[in-house]
Parts: sequence; C-alpha cells; structure tokens
Amino acid sequence: MSDFIYLASQSPRRRQLLAQIGVRHELLLPNAAGDLAEDAEAIEVALPGEAPRDYVQRVTGLKLDAAVARHARRGLAPAPVLCSDTTVALGSQILGKPEDEADAARILALLAGQAHEVLTAVALQSGEQRFTALSVSNVRFAPMTPAQIAAYVATGEPMGKAGAYGIQGAAAVHVAHLAGSYTGIMGLPLFETAELLRQAGWSL
Repeated sequence: MSDFIYLASQSPRRRQLLAQIGVRHELLLPNAAGDLAEDAEAIEVALPGEAPRDYVQRVTGLKLDAAVARHARRGLAPAPVLCSDTTVALGSQILGKPEDEADAARILALLAGQAHEVLTAVALQSGEQRFTALSVSNVRFAPMTPAQIAAYVATGEPMGKAGAYGIQGAAAVHVAHLAGSYTGIMGLPLFETAELLRQAGWSL
C-alpha cells in the first residue's frame, strides 16, 4: 500500500482539503508534451437531456479514465488515483463554469433567491478496483440585487467555479441556507472521500 495518492485535479481547494485530513498526494495533471490527445473541455460537455447527477458522475469517470491512462503512459510509481467533479443544478438545468463575466452574472441572477443542488462526484482507482461516491448538497441563496451580483463578479471569484461561486469565499454572505456537505460544495466531500480511501485499504 502506497503512502500517497495521485490527485488528478488542478483545484487548489481539493489539495487543501486532502491536506486537511492528512492525505499525502501528488498532482497528476496533463502536460503539453505527452497529453495532447486529452480534451478536458470536450469531456465536460453535457449530453442532450442528461440529468445533472448522471452528468457529474459520467464526467468524473471520464476524467479518472484519462488520469489512469496518463499514469500508465508516464510509468509512474503505483498509487491510487483520485478524481472529482462538481456541478450546480437548478432543477434539471446544469450550471457549469461561467464562460466570462457576463455569463457569471447571468448564472448568479438565476441562483439569486433560489434553492439549488451542488453535486460532487468522487472516483478513486486503486489497481483494478474503482470506488465511487456522490455528494448532494442543497444551497439557497438570498435574493441579490444587480449591484450585489456585479460586485461579486468583480472580485473574479466566480470564474472557474461551477455555478459561478465559491462557498468558501465572498459568496458566503449570500448563502441563506445550506444542507449537506460544506466540503462537497467546495469541491471534495471529505466524508465520502475518506470512505473511498478506506475501501481501498487506507487507514485514516
């Protein structure tokens, strides 16, 4: 059993959360030299009529497939590989990462005053075994004025985040209610992740 895992994610929040529970990890990211065939944006395209829960689990599985292939291609030392993906769902509508500031404002206007789901899927490959979990949290934003939305977008925080907000940042002042996993909303549900690691033989 290795004493570390590979994290196939560029998210600094996921690194922070793994460190929080004492899981040593190394990044396993695409590079320009040997991973030109990987198309992360294509992986994240939703299928027609795809339900948000199906979407986030499918995307996480595809990202893990790519990471496992990357690991094999590079001939790296054996260790479990962890992937995670987060999406925000307003009913059946998938709200991913905003394309630009105007798109971020559009998404936040949809969420303002509404309840939505934050779905984070986690997948761990350990040898030939794959372990998966899904965290579902419910968040309700207070109503937001156009000025409040513009001020939040101006912080730059919405960019690169599903649903155009980060729960751990300035958006917290607009969250009226939360039920579920705070760390799942951040991008890596620690309870579910720890369970997967235990299933793979880790002691936490």
